[in-house]
Amino acid sequence: MKALIFAAGLGTRLKPITDNLPKALVPIAGKPLLEHVILKLKSAGFDEIIVNVHHFPNQIIDFLKANDNFSIRIEVSDERDELLDTGGGIRKAAWFFDDGKPFLVHNVDILSNVNLNELYIEHLTSNSLVTLVVSKRDTFRYLLFDQKMRLNGWVNEKTGETKPAGFRKLKSHLKLAFAGIQVLSPEIFETMKDLNPKFPVMDFYLSNAKTSVIKGFVPDNFNMMDVGKLDILDEAEKFVRELSFE
Repeated sequence: MKALIFAAGLGTRLKPITDNLPKALVPIAGKPLLEHVILKLKSAGFDEIIVNVHHFPNQIIDFLKANDNFSIRIEVSDERDELLDTGGGIRKAAWFFDDGKPFLVHNVDILSNVNLNELYIEHLTSNSLVTLVVSKRDTFRYLLFDQKMRLNGWVNEKTGETKPAGFRKLKSHLKLAFAGIQVLSPEIFETMKDLNPKFPVMDFYLSNAKTSVIKGFVPDNFNMMDVGKLDILDEAEKFVRELSFE
């Protein structure tokens, strides 16, 4: 099985650590974030992985070489000339996903107990173009799903902004937060082919939600952590140690 790890971000919320280190290599419980994600993917049977890079790319490339690519196939999608955002990053890596099978996309700064095999099977049986891992958690930006867990819209509760603009059926929809993990069917690349090189994937999903089946998946007993801020690094260490005992 194949996967893409988003590791190209600037990690601005983790400054000053990321002034000299890519976010992907920020250590948590003795291992860089990238290693945590690779090992989770590998343990679930994902043995071909592509990692996109931009911020201090050579450090990530050298880290992978030093670890012999963790004894699996790992390629690099190089965005050092221009950071392509999430949608552009997926499309740039399209050449890697040449087997006609769905693939997983995992943010490098997400730690979780999600069962990736269960997620993959859910995608295969749902006939969806995209399956997004989502959860009930406090935030102000929510994806909006109907009762069949199909994505219909998005809302920023702080500003009142909605996507699509003017979306009014808020009360009849489930408000769930994206967890940074998703499975995509390869047909996605045909839908993306005429877009600009740089674009956010969530806006792309929302603009295609009426014509394409994009579903949310809430794992059982789901725990996750977005390791995006300095003040939660200690909490992230504790989180990882607790996961290892599950």
